[in-house]
Amino acid sequence: MTTDRNVQTETRNDIYERVTSQIIAAIEAGAADYRMPWHHNGSAISTPVNVSSRKTYRGVNAIALWAAAHATGYPAGIWGTYRQWQALGAQVRKGERGHLVVFWKIADRDSDTERQDGGEDRDGPARRMFARGYTVFNCAQVDGYTPPEMPVLPEIERIGHAERFCAALGIDIRHGGSQACYSPVTDHVQMPEFACFRDALAYYAVLLHECGHASGASHRLDRDLSGRFGSAAYAMEECTVELLSAMICADLNLSVEPRPDHASYVASWLEVLRSDKRAIFTAAAKAQEIADWMHAQQPSH
Repeated sequence: MTTDRNVQTETRNDIYERVTSQIIAAIEAGAADYRMPWHHNGSAISTPVNVSSRKTYRGVNAIALWAAAHATGYPAGIWGTYRQWQALGAQVRKGERGHLVVFWKIADRDSDTERQDGGEDRDGPARRMFARGYTVFNCAQVDGYTPPEMPVLPEIERIGHAERFCAALGIDIRHGGSQACYSPVTDHVQMPEFACFRDALAYYAVLLHECGHASGASHRLDRDLSGRFGSAAYAMEECTVELLSAMICADLNLSVEPRPDHASYVASWLEVLRSDKRAIFTAAAKAQEIADWMHAQQPSH
């Protein structure tokens, strides 16, 4: 059912519950073949984009819209509210069901603003954050709009970009052995030799995952990395860097494919998400923070 209302009237708790439930359903649907809702094909519009502002959706909104696209098979990541499509001369088809995105309205003594990514309701005594839900529709749900053709660089150029991107992070990356991991004690990422991976895309997806862990060092973003395997804290950190890897791979137009080693994590991710309806919001906000930090390390030219 279509609607011309842009703003949902749900309570904040309803919004957390609804977004979390959608993402849990998407994880469960893909668990058999390890396909998570944040896996994508690396196309030029893998990252969800608002059709009106041209801005990318961030944090949990990117994850929620990836989940929606997976569930419905939308080929392009272009989204807009009912009124935004109308303003472009397009029309949401009758009977199409919208998808929820969340913005946080930040109210303080001086001004009211909105932002996409934020995992907490309060930010200091003078500021308060309120979750607001908006309904958006994919370009596949409207008539009168044709997605633009987005050029994609040849794979060899994208791989070269990924190599330069990772090198610019300033993280000690060593090769050898059969396991990929980050060592907080020596502050280095250990990777198997390049030839051990199925292809270059698989190598960089894993490398970004491990560099995501490295971002938590005290002299970088200072996250608590002390969680032991099997703990909720460990599951949250793993979920966070998985989301981070998907975000950066989308930015670099690299695909993110299912990996059998996800099997050991899926159950713990689901347990955390079911026990805390804000967990995916927190993980996505942290992943976005890491992505922003990684981009900030890149040369400005």
